[in-house]
Amino acid sequence: MEDLQVKLASAVGKVPPQGNPLVSHKFGADPYALVFDGRVYLYTTNDVLEYGEDGSVKDNTYGNINKIGIISSADLVNWTDHGIINVAGSEGAAKWATQSWAPAIAHKVINGQDKFFLYFANNASGIGVLEGDSPVGPWKDPIGKALILRSTPGVEKVTWLFDPAVLVDDDGKAYIYFGGGVPEGKDESPDTARVMQLGDDMISVVGEAQVIPAPFMFEDAGINKYNGTYYFTYCSNFYNGDRPEGSPPAGEIAYMTSDSPMGPWTYRGTILKNPGHFFGVGGNNHHVIFEFKNAWYIAHHAQTLSKAMGVPKGYRSTHLNELKFQDADQSIQEITANYEGAAQVQLFNPYESVEAATIGWNAGIATEASSDGSLTVTDIDSGDWIALSKVDFGSNGASSFAASVSEASAAAVVELRLDAADGKLIGTLPVRATGDQAAEYQTEVSGAEGVHDLYLVFKGQPDSKLFKLHSWQFGQ
Repeated sequence: MEDLQVKLASAVGKVPPQGNPLVSHKFGADPYALVFDGRVYLYTTNDVLEYGEDGSVKDNTYGNINKIGIISSADLVNWTDHGIINVAGSEGAAKWATQSWAPAIAHKVINGQDKFFLYFANNASGIGVLEGDSPVGPWKDPIGKALILRSTPGVEKVTWLFDPAVLVDDDGKAYIYFGGGVPEGKDESPDTARVMQLGDDMISVVGEAQVIPAPFMFEDAGINKYNGTYYFTYCSNFYNGDRPEGSPPAGEIAYMTSDSPMGPWTYRGTILKNPGHFFGVGGNNHHVIFEFKNAWYIAHHAQTLSKAMGVPKGYRSTHLNELKFQDADQSIQEITANYEGAAQVQLFNPYESVEAATIGWNAGIATEASSDGSLTVTDIDSGDWIALSKVDFGSNGASSFAASVSEASAAAVVELRLDAADGKLIGTLPVRATGDQAAEYQTEVSGAEGVHDLYLVFKGQPDSKLFKLHSWQFGQ
């Protein structure tokens, strides 16, 4: 089957060699970052297409979103899909909640153990928290109710009780930032942003929430500490009347600074225009700032994938760009959002076992959870492919390739190609019909030395799903 003449599928949304959006086989909005053990994990609101009775895609209502997505990367271009967290509803960890929007994540060592705390918005009516022992769970609801409600001291006048952000400070004390919305007639000074201290257990709050006087506040709390200065970031509202000079324009990411995590705060300006300015499709603006491998980044969302699919109706995808602080005046350089994205920070190692749902670019595939909790690449048609960026085969090169597959309905092959889906062929892995069984296959490889983009191109019987791919690895 090596000479199969198959029409190759085309990448949609994330197109080589671009880095944005980060993934294109699913959506992911309202990103929040955790850096742990050499990887950055991004947690996102799990946007999923909604359909009308006629089968057409409807505008995103957000009302059915009760899951949070996770992806992670060691290099910022190749991302591993870790699937979804069932947060709210009857199948969720927090059965009292109905939605899970705009997550935040924090790590803290408690009694000598790594603990991870996932905060989420139950629509705009409260904030909940889940607890886990790893960045990908499993997750439990440690308190069985909301962490913050309008009955919480200092929170009564918050219009939208959502969009949390969390800072664990150098002294171990933690703080949660949240809120949003615009009371009628208060566009310039909504006073709906809040900060509150968390308990040492990270699942309780201490004292009374304090107002953050963010000009033209709308939503999307963010918090960072850099060189002893605290940076509160947020999205400005869409008021279309006159704004005083120096005010944030509509729908932009603005920032304030303070010498204390609780304030007082000084407004400084804006750092990221609305996605409509860069990509021709607007909507809300949501971000997170994080440090990774001695550089700073901003993850933010835009409707680029849904636009490329022809359905720009509120379904959002995460993007990444580098961010720079200005030490001289504690300011932040304005960011130019783009499709190029962040530079790859390390080469990809093909000689370790790679989860199949680790993807730089793709065409046609989907992912789904397998029985062992890992994700498989599925929905594979002949001509589909996945690709990895800047794979380091070394000076001696690769001599073999092995993969784990299941549910092969008929004989198929995986072509291994360099630098393009129709690039240099370095090996062909035959896959036999397995039925429902999982099987390991191996083949010889030649001509793979140095650094190349790697394409796994799937070919087989047309008009049928070929198989599910679980993992793969090269040998030297």
